[in-house]
Amino acid sequence: MKLMHRVGWRRGVLVLAVATLLTAAAVQVLSDEPEIALMIGEPWEDMRQRSSASIGPAIPGRSWFSMPSSDARLRFIDPQYGFVTPLARFFTIGFDDELIDGVRISPQVEPLLLDDTLKVVLDLQEQWRDAGWTPIKLAYFPSFADTPQWRAQLRDVSKGGKTYWHAGNQYQVMLVVGRFKDKKRPTEERYLITLALATPWTNP
Repeated sequence: MKLMHRVGWRRGVLVLAVATLLTAAAVQVLSDEPEIALMIGEPWEDMRQRSSASIGPAIPGRSWFSMPSSDARLRFIDPQYGFVTPLARFFTIGFDDELIDGVRISPQVEPLLLDDTLKVVLDLQEQWRDAGWTPIKLAYFPSFADTPQWRAQLRDVSKGGKTYWHAGNQYQVMLVVGRFKDKKRPTEERYLITLALATPWTNP
């Protein structure tokens, strides 16, 4: 009985150790993803020093934009309204006299299938809700949802979808989804997501 107990105990320890290693590996993979970590309005160099993705310096006295030198995810680090996106290939960060004034990003590395597109936008919306963001202009631009009506609208190349969210009077995001003709996969329905982030540019 003692021998069986020891074998069972050792097996349990081994399973726990493997699970711990797998979890650590998953965390390591996530932490190894290049990211741009920023705040709207902060000095450009603060973002560069904090971020693990490489991006060039801002141009003093100019209003322009720059892009990371690799795929990167956005980590918006506001202590209340922060959120994180998936890796992005299209990722522009605007500056005005070396201060960050806005972000435009497509949070994906390739055009996505509809199911994957909805996972991304619904996760972003959930992060915003949890952080206290509020959807605005709902009569015209309702929040995305995984419903037959939304799926039909997104499949319509002439419609797509758009939603706006405010973080108090500090920030605004616009989230847009549209069909995309992917030449690499001409028989598949693929979609592009666009996210714009800045100080509010529309009224609630």
